[in-house]
Amino acid sequence: MVPNEAHQYIGIIRLLKHFGWTWVGFFTVDDDSGEHFLKELKPLLSKNEICSAFIARIPQQVQLNNIFEINAGVLSIYLPFIGTKANVFVVYGETLSIMWLSYFMLLGIPGYNKTTSFERVWIMTAQIEFALTSLQMGSDLQVFQGAIAFTIHSYDLLEFKKFLQIVKPCWTERDGFLEDFWEHTFGCSFHCPMVPMDFHEICTREEKMERLPELIFEMRMTGHSYSIYNAVYAVAHAFHLMNKHRVKFRAMTGVRTVLLQDLQPWQLHRFLQGMSFNNSVGETVSFNKGKEIEGGFDIMNVVTFPNASFWRVKAGRVDLKAPEGKELTINENIITWPRQYNQGIPLSLCNDPCHPGYQKKKREGDAFCCYDCTPCPNGKISNQKDMVDCVKCPENQYPSRDHGQCIPKKTSFLSYEDPVGISLASIALSFSIVTASVLGIFIKHRETPIVKANNRDITYTLLISLLLCFLCSFLFLGKPRKVTCFLQQSAFGIIFSVAVACVLAKTITVVVAFMATKPGSGMRKWLGKRLASSIILCCSLIQASICMVWLGTSPPFPDLDMQSQSQEITVECKEGSAIMFYLVLGYMGLLSIISFTVAFLARKLPNAFNEAKFITFSMLMFCSVWLTFVPTYLSVKGKYMVAVEIFSILASGAGLLACIFTPKCYIILLRPELNNKEQLTRRKREELR
Repeated sequence: MVPNEAHQYIGIIRLLKHFGWTWVGFFTVDDDSGEHFLKELKPLLSKNEICSAFIARIPQQVQLNNIFEINAGVLSIYLPFIGTKANVFVVYGETLSIMWLSYFMLLGIPGYNKTTSFERVWIMTAQIEFALTSLQMGSDLQVFQGAIAFTIHSYDLLEFKKFLQIVKPCWTERDGFLEDFWEHTFGCSFHCPMVPMDFHEICTREEKMERLPELIFEMRMTGHSYSIYNAVYAVAHAFHLMNKHRVKFRAMTGVRTVLLQDLQPWQLHRFLQGMSFNNSVGETVSFNKGKEIEGGFDIMNVVTFPNASFWRVKAGRVDLKAPEGKELTINENIITWPRQYNQGIPLSLCNDPCHPGYQKKKREGDAFCCYDCTPCPNGKISNQKDMVDCVKCPENQYPSRDHGQCIPKKTSFLSYEDPVGISLASIALSFSIVTASVLGIFIKHRETPIVKANNRDITYTLLISLLLCFLCSFLFLGKPRKVTCFLQQSAFGIIFSVAVACVLAKTITVVVAFMATKPGSGMRKWLGKRLASSIILCCSLIQASICMVWLGTSPPFPDLDMQSQSQEITVECKEGSAIMFYLVLGYMGLLSIISFTVAFLARKLPNAFNEAKFITFSMLMFCSVWLTFVPTYLSVKGKYMVAVEIFSILASGAGLLACIFTPKCYIILLRPELNNKEQLTRRKREELR
């Protein structure tokens, strides 16, 4: 008629897990039942990552005249309080166990009794349900303030309390049990010649049990009483079923059955096993397959008072029919905790919990509940207490400074609002305006000797290509899109190849023109626009072909780079094929080196016929910029890669514009007297001499 004790073990585990108590002390009665309790509970503790801080044995009985037994008992109680951080103690035993526990705490150890506090969270098993009611009046119940007691499930019956209020020993008929209870409880005696009147007052039979303190007698129906109550009704229902069966059998066969008083107890078994009924409070009473009652356990919170009384408040229940892991229901808001915790839920841990940002590290030689806390490594976080391992943030997030949470990464790209983006856009626009102005100057003065001498068509093509170079910088600014990624590298490669090809064509044209002036030279047939146009067209087509293959096989595309920057997601244009990207750069570099080499070899030609010195210097700057571009581009990350490429485009284009066209604009605008045929012829003759 009482639940299986194994279900109580599950309830204890669920209670400890609910409040996060992992470092727990155990007081058990020093007998076979205490050993069985520990044997059954230890695997459950290990499975649920709960450790025993200590195990102390409470003696079943102590001879008060044996000082050694008393000292041993006191030490077994005191030493755990002195040397443990546990704030939760589980007590398993019977009435005498809790009495001895209270006695030893009351007795104390000299030197410790004033400094040692016994206020802890005491968890008591159902076997000691009546332990507190059996304590002496002088005991200090304040020690057990806030205790949590498992009790056999029960309901308060209103009629039972009314019965206790009116029950009293009968005057006419002697009731030995009730009279003995009355004398023991009220400290009186019924008139009897065997009992001296000097020692006891006479029992009047008008004493009221409801006036007794809870410490002496509880006016409510306890779990044991409720079990007896249900047992009586179960037997009654079994007799009723047996009687119905007997009447039905007699009606069918006409055979006389045995009388009720002739029945044996074992004959009720088959009627009890399958029985199910509702008692007077509406609760269903039935037995499971193991022939055990399915009542469960109640969880009571013990509230003590200074007058050595107490009150039990129902705070939860262990329901055996609930799904696994949900057997415990508890209302922690109504629990009164020991005073030293100020109504905060107590902690019972081997050490302080690891806060977010830290992970647990096992201590060698200690129980697994004892550990150190170490900070999370870079790139990982822990957002809960007592995490075993820190975890990595998702790719689109990064750890906070304290490694306690993941913060979403910001999207990053070289925008027009960015200071670097604004600066580069302003420079590109300025250079574009300057280039357009130079082109306008050359078109306006296209009939002057200095413009004619520099091959007007190549000059116009070079200036237009430089203008487009500056403008193509805007393809790299702003959030990368599919179209801009598709165009930016190819446009940059082809336009710059045209510009370098124009410089190469100008240089070769100057060399051929100088060689054609020598008597008997056969280079005159190469003079004209055909040579320059062929060089520009041929060099540009090769680069265009490379770009077409690139775009046709593995074109650039917008992508999110989540790895390069720890706190940012870079929106960038992926090259698609890195080989093709560096092939475009390599071809442009080859053209630059060829142009630089030719210009360098022709640098000593007369200035009236060529600008080889200016071209040499411009190509030197051009090659220097792009030689430093590659290592710089590979060493930076995120939007600054784009900034480096834009800067290289602007710097190399500005070098060509400044070195080649500044001297000419100076003569055209500031020294127009030098811009005539006679001056050019005179300077030519002087240089030939």
